[in-house]
Amino acid sequence: MADFAGATCAPVTLAVVVLPIPHNLRINIDTVSKSSIHRHTMRSTIVGMTSLTEQLPYVYAFPDALGTGLLVHTESVLDDEIRDRIGSFIHEYEVVLSRFRDDSIVGRMRTAAHGGTFDFPDWASGLFGLYDRLFAATDGATDPCVGEDLIRLGYDESYSFAATPDAAEHAGAIHGRAVWSADVERHGTTLIAHSPVALDFGACGKGYLVDLLAGMLGDGAGHPQPIQYVIDAGGDLLVHTDEPITIALEDPADPANAVGTVEISHGAFCASSPSRRHWSDAAGHQLHHLLNAIDGLPVDDVAATWVAVTPPSSAITTKTSTHGSNASTTANRDTDDSSNTVAAHVPVTLADGLATALFTTPATQLRAHFPFECAILNANRTAAQSPNFPGGFFTH
Repeated sequence: MADFAGATCAPVTLAVVVLPIPHNLRINIDTVSKSSIHRHTMRSTIVGMTSLTEQLPYVYAFPDALGTGLLVHTESVLDDEIRDRIGSFIHEYEVVLSRFRDDSIVGRMRTAAHGGTFDFPDWASGLFGLYDRLFAATDGATDPCVGEDLIRLGYDESYSFAATPDAAEHAGAIHGRAVWSADVERHGTTLIAHSPVALDFGACGKGYLVDLLAGMLGDGAGHPQPIQYVIDAGGDLLVHTDEPITIALEDPADPANAVGTVEISHGAFCASSPSRRHWSDAAGHQLHHLLNAIDGLPVDDVAATWVAVTPPSSAITTKTSTHGSNASTTANRDTDDSSNTVAAHVPVTLADGLATALFTTPATQLRAHFPFECAILNANRTAAQSPNFPGGFFTH
């Protein structure tokens, strides 16, 4: 039985009610070339969308962004300056936060024998602030220090997918791994560590990039009013359209099928599932990247989560640039810790982080801290959703 903020939602069994995802609900990022800036049919990692080509005929692809690729769908042509700024900022973002680069700030924190003081750009403040809140709301189950566990399990910078023999004996905070609240001292965007710390910002990182890029659109793109757009970072979506778009909830057991749909016109929608990123250790145990930071091991009782965060309407029309001369105006709001402020200014970051947090933490516990709607598919094929989730599962 799943309880969502006072409204009980009984799990339902998803028997054989899965449907093939129609081609008009698919987007296929693998078919987009680096230079493509045109209409296209594409697929993301977790979701599919329809009604896009009619509303947003222009598609800008950044196929190397964050390892999964990123798409910007717009109603009008973006000028060369905006496209170049987006591409440049994606590169800067990875140089700062990627744990797969030795030259990133995160990479240097991992290899610093005695720790040190590490200064991040001002735009990182909102990301760090949300991790503070997620760490507290999940009682430590969501923790960027989980990077060390991922490396031990084989999800390392070389993508070896070969777990160390003693991984389980050292994984997690319970075995002495560094934790965000105790072993990383934060002063704004300066992080201080006294030993090497392997950080991984994957729980919120793609969503935060989307929120920052959104600040370059709308007024920042030279239009008198915010343009319509969808930013798709491989399952992390920010939607700003006049008419709702339909999004398929991909079946984690078979990416060709859907287990439900949602309709979104304004706000963030994020999905999380181990279905596309999993491997086996030498003993044949199934591993994936969605860990409980407390024990450092993959969560095995949840198959997929979907989270919707709708910012207040006033926030949709007042967003300003998050890079360049007005860097972090939108996302650098961790000095105001109200849940509505977080939802207003970094909705995709919040939805991204919550989609991960739901693998370890009950929705009722999280809803005491953040405003959101969600749906959860468990490993045993039961499912539940919150009362105002903008869609539903296919059930008898």
